[in-house]
Amino acid sequence: MTETPQWLDDAAGPVVRPYALIRGRTRSSGDAFDLVATVTVVGEPSGAAAGELGPEQQLILRAARSPISVADVAVELDLPIGVVRVLLGDLRDHGLISVTSPSAARQRSNEGILKEVINGLRAL
Repeated sequence: MTETPQWLDDAAGPVVRPYALIRGRTRSSGDAFDLVATVTVVGEPSGAAAGELGPEQQLILRAARSPISVADVAVELDLPIGVVRVLLGDLRDHGLISVTSPSAARQRSNEGILKEVINGLRAL
């Protein structure tokens, strides 16, 4: 006798697969977010955007009131990082969050260091 899968969790109610939260999409509309990129809320949902937000996106907005990394958002929501990246992309498309990659700032500082090294070598 085969056992049918249980689609209800006693504590949580109906179980929704993570890919259903993002309607089967595997990528957001923009760039992929680095795991250590910082997410910060820059706007409040209004009008149609407020009605389109799911509970997971509302949790992201609450968590990102103070800067939080993409990895920490995934931990807070207990969702796979791929799902979180798509949800973050949707929020960024609505103009509700800003995602800052530390690699861009690091690259600028590395360029400055390299220029100083070159100038020092030329001075020799």
